[in-house]
Amino acid sequence: MSAVASSSALLPISGFPAGVDVLWEPQRRIVWNPQEHTHEEHEFVYEISWIGELGLWRTFLRSHHKANR
Repeated sequence: MSAVASSSALLPISGFPAGVDVLWEPQRRIVWNPQEHTHEEHEFVYEISWIGELGLWRTFLRSHHKANR
């Protein structure tokens, strides 16, 4: 499946409070299902964390599933 549209709004993140280093961000997207030849709404959950040693944000996909309506 491939993503065709994104309907999430990203909020600016200036930093985490002391002791908090991980944030989960859900996003709902419309994706194409080539087996069914239809568009479907799916939910993706990304983990966002700050790596202080490198001075950068790390983001990766934690889960992906078809959204319930």
